[in-house]
Amino acid sequence: MKSLIIGGGKVGYYLLQTLQRRGYHVILIERNPTICQKIAADIDAEIICGDGTDLEVLKDAGIQEAEIIAAVTGSDEENLVICEIAKLSFDINKTIARINNPKNISMFKALGVDKTVCSTEVIANLIEYEFDKDHFKLIHTFERGSMILVEITIHRDDRWCNQYIHNIDLPAECVITSILRDETVIYPRGNTQFMENDKVLVITNNTALTKIKAHLFRGGKQNDITKK
Repeated sequence: MKSLIIGGGKVGYYLLQTLQRRGYHVILIERNPTICQKIAADIDAEIICGDGTDLEVLKDAGIQEAEIIAAVTGSDEENLVICEIAKLSFDINKTIARINNPKNISMFKALGVDKTVCSTEVIANLIEYEFDKDHFKLIHTFERGSMILVEITIHRDDRWCNQYIHNIDLPAECVITSILRDETVIYPRGNTQFMENDKVLVITNNTALTKIKAHLFRGGKQNDITKK
């Protein structure tokens, strides 16, 4: 799966670096040749020098095969235009826009932008969870992305399936808040058993979530989610 980042400023740079470190296929579009050269010198990545609002530039970047578009330029207006082009011209399902002015959030949502965020870490997490949405769904972020609320769907082959909570080695930075089983909400205790198709709500951080993923998947099934 592929994602495009439009905007090579500090946010775009660190977003590219973060997603590459996690093993994702990412292409960066930046209009400033000097910035493109600087990024290329630091990061071994696919970088296209061009206008992210230009349809031909987007086609050259392979937007037709992209799953996610992240518009993270310093201009809210440009980010909105990029997301609109991605939706209307290329039928992209997931668009993420960096918002510099909080007053624009409601307008962006009204015009169809899927996610509006400020933090680089939050954007990176949104992209990662979209690639693994069968298991993990990012519900909410707290403290500028340092804490996250995640919904984990239990599958039959997962290590947690049919296990009791007190038998699972959970990270200290992990709190299971509730379990949704069919139409019933369960407030878990140590003797609560996870069942197939349970939706487990967890408050945690990114480091602990990596450990949770390692615990959840049986050998050979994970396919190294953080590097898919």
